[in-house]
Amino acid sequence: MSNMGAIMDSISVSGTEYVERTGALATSRVPMRRPRGVALLLAALPLTAFPLIGAAPVSRLDIGIDQLRSTKGLIRLCLTADPDNFPACVDDARALTRSVPAGQRGLHLDGLPHGNYAAAVIHDENSNAKLDTLAGIPREGFGFSRNPVIRFGPPRFAAARFTLDSVAETQQIKMRYIF
Repeated sequence: MSNMGAIMDSISVSGTEYVERTGALATSRVPMRRPRGVALLLAALPLTAFPLIGAAPVSRLDIGIDQLRSTKGLIRLCLTADPDNFPACVDDARALTRSVPAGQRGLHLDGLPHGNYAAAVIHDENSNAKLDTLAGIPREGFGFSRNPVIRFGPPRFAAARFTLDSVAETQQIKMRYIF
């Protein structure tokens, strides 16, 4: 049986239409109507009637911020699973970004799918929504998950990567200030 035949057989079995085989091709002959009782029954069931059937496991991530030099401004977080968009998260539609007052010193993220992530945090002391620099050197605080060694420029994704594979995970990020 060809792949097309298998696909058409599955369509036929699903009850969406009658399929007649003619040679190597399957052609649709008679559209079938779905039974109304089944549709009404499915519509009446709440979505919670089928909890976690086929759903991916999810986790909670708590991010603590250590060695913050002041409570002025905001803490801005970028959490991504895409190595190509770390640490900025600019072109990553699936990245999570959050901003909280600097006095809060922590963030809580719920419902994250299991996988590999990296987090970047800046202390935006003047609340201008960016990391201020002087000749490319950060003038505001910054930090990364797993607290990798900082040399010239931000660390690579692999150095900040952590795996989220349990119900709850915690990352403590140590802020660094150059000026």
